[in-house]
Amino acid sequence: MSNDNESDEIPVNVVSDNESDELIDESESSESIKENLSELLDAEKQKTLECEEKLKHILADFQNLSRKTQSDIENGVNAKVDEFLLDFLKIYDDFIRARDVFYENKINTEGLDSILKNMDSLLKKYDVAPINALGEIFDPNLHEAISVVTDPDLDDNTIIKEIRKGYISQKRVIRPTLVEISKKDDD
Repeated sequence: MSNDNESDEIPVNVVSDNESDELIDESESSESIKENLSELLDAEKQKTLECEEKLKHILADFQNLSRKTQSDIENGVNAKVDEFLLDFLKIYDDFIRARDVFYENKINTEGLDSILKNMDSLLKKYDVAPINALGEIFDPNLHEAISVVTDPDLDDNTIIKEIRKGYISQKRVIRPTLVEISKKDDD
């Protein structure tokens, strides 16, 4: 007689087909969810990268626009300042001519000298400097040649006469110097 407790049989849990399908569905469902979430994460990463690229382009466009706007403002202000300086320099030239005429006619020029001294101080204060041309080699960026004189003793393009003083400000030519330049003899 055998005792039920001492059986050599191994207990087996019998799972019905329905229960087996549920276990498989759960594992498949879990894998499917993981795969789905992974795809969603990849899609969001891609969207993030695209947004970052767009943001970089927009930022670069903004920086370029900012630089261009700043440059346009500076150019506009410089153009107006240059226009004013040109008008001022015409008056300044008239004062110098008047002083020279008075001086030649032995008329007292103290008043004009004082005004010119104040004008010189004003030009210096705003970094407007004359272009020294006499004896220099002609530079089309600084000078404007209005006549050529043949002189065998000088090198070609040597400035021999200043007809009107030129001025430079902030590394910009406000007004080029009108000059007469030399040319060697044609042999």
